[in-house]
Amino acid sequence: QVQLVESGGGLVQAGGSLRLSCAASGSSINAMGWYRQAPGKQRELVAFITSNSITIYADSVKGRCTISRDNAENTVNLYLHMNNLKPEDTAVYYCNIVVTGGKNYWGQGTQVTVSS
Repeated sequence: QVQLVESGGGLVQAGGSLRLSCAASGSSINAMGWYRQAPGKQRELVAFITSNSITIYADSVKGRCTISRDNAENTVNLYLHMNNLKPEDTAVYYCNIVVTGGKNYWGQGTQVTVSS
């Protein structure tokens, strides 16, 4: 069983920065990622990182976001550093974990609001 705890969202002005964090406890954690969902839109991938640190970014955030992970005892921490934020980045951001066997787990979501 995997438990996810997200933090780091908030209100920021356009051009500002935020760092999102997700602490994942449990075993057999493989790939990890951040997704977001804006009002009236489908949930979309923001960034993804594999167990051997290969990263994938959505075109809309390339060059502005960095995903990273680090391992602590019984916990894997996932981060998303976001720079030069734009109003269109406003959304609820979700942490996603894929464990061995392919099962997905989702965090509770954290709101990011970028004012113009």
